[in-house]
Amino acid sequence: MAYRGVRIFLAGALLTVSACSFTENTLWPSLTGESPTADEKQAAAPAATAPQRARADTPARQQASPSGQPVIVAKNPPPLGTSTFKPNGVTPGQATGTFVGQKVVDMRGELKRLQKSISTHNSQLQALRGKIVANSQRYHGTIAAVNARLQVGTTPGNPILVQQFNSAQADLDRIAADITDMNALANRVSNNSTMSSYLSESARASFAVSGAVDEDHRQLAILEDEVNRTDVLISRLLKEVSNDVRRQTNYVATERANLNLVSTAIRSGEIFGGSLANKALASATAGRNINIAARPSDTSGKRPLVVIRFDRNKVPYQQALYHAVSRVLERRPAAVFDLVAVAPSSGGAARVALNSNKSRRHAEEVLRALIEMGLPPARVAVSAKTLTSAKSNEVHVYLR
Repeated sequence: MAYRGVRIFLAGALLTVSACSFTENTLWPSLTGESPTADEKQAAAPAATAPQRARADTPARQQASPSGQPVIVAKNPPPLGTSTFKPNGVTPGQATGTFVGQKVVDMRGELKRLQKSISTHNSQLQALRGKIVANSQRYHGTIAAVNARLQVGTTPGNPILVQQFNSAQADLDRIAADITDMNALANRVSNNSTMSSYLSESARASFAVSGAVDEDHRQLAILEDEVNRTDVLISRLLKEVSNDVRRQTNYVATERANLNLVSTAIRSGEIFGGSLANKALASATAGRNINIAARPSDTSGKRPLVVIRFDRNKVPYQQALYHAVSRVLERRPAAVFDLVAVAPSSGGAARVALNSNKSRRHAEEVLRALIEMGLPPARVAVSAKTLTSAKSNEVHVYLR
């Protein structure tokens, strides 16, 4: 495809889309949204050879389709715990008729109820794990089907892909609901831990109560050991449930960002890569911090990263914009951007005001597109200006 109206610059490297046509020189590629003719496609094909080779040399953080486009790949879900938590039971004892003996009987009954609760929670945990695995498998299967269709190209807003997207979103919502249930389970296990601590303290304190016989202390020692083992089991159960909740919560948050990008890809009929937020986060975890821009900066004299000319309706800039910002974030995960709405300054005050309003609306549209691609809104500062050199409404994207 050839795109007129979008210009992309990268410091030290030129980023283009396959089959782009060049107008002025190789440093200023012009991308247009008009459908090229067969002759234009053939003439543009040689110009795309070098950029395509450049893409093959980039780090393999994305899977590539046969067409050279990156594929939106659902991240594999983090592993769930595999342990089971089954109490060993409570040793029976004989009543001695003393006050301490009666306390031992009461505590033994409390420990039995506590262990029964642990067994119930263990069963609930295993059932929730099974549901999460089943929902994850359905989700990944659906996303794979969507990717396979987008990989070979499709019509914008393909209703089949929309239906598959809704199905995948429902599966992810089910996983989120399962995580909520697992978090509630963690709270119930925490209550068991409180009860276990109480029984342990009560057993220790009972040794100091007068009027006990030797059999009372023997049974107390056995009970104290079983309470301590139960307390360890509860601690292990709580730790594993908490780890499952933390990992799965992070996974669902990541996949929601990727789903937003899948939605954008389905609307345009073109495949994108992973969420821009995930790209920046993955690079930042290598040891680089992310700084957030608070307000627009002065862009005078700076070369824009992307220039989008809105000289007609429905300028298809999304793919080129995504690749430009994606390449920047791969190298500079802390990057922030200035989004500038540019209007022509010619034509009188009324015409300038009209064009300024239109350019601001176009800037809002580009900002929404970046957010849908996964770029956090706080990483983009928006401003407006007029230029005498502008022939139509434009949106400039600058690297801070």
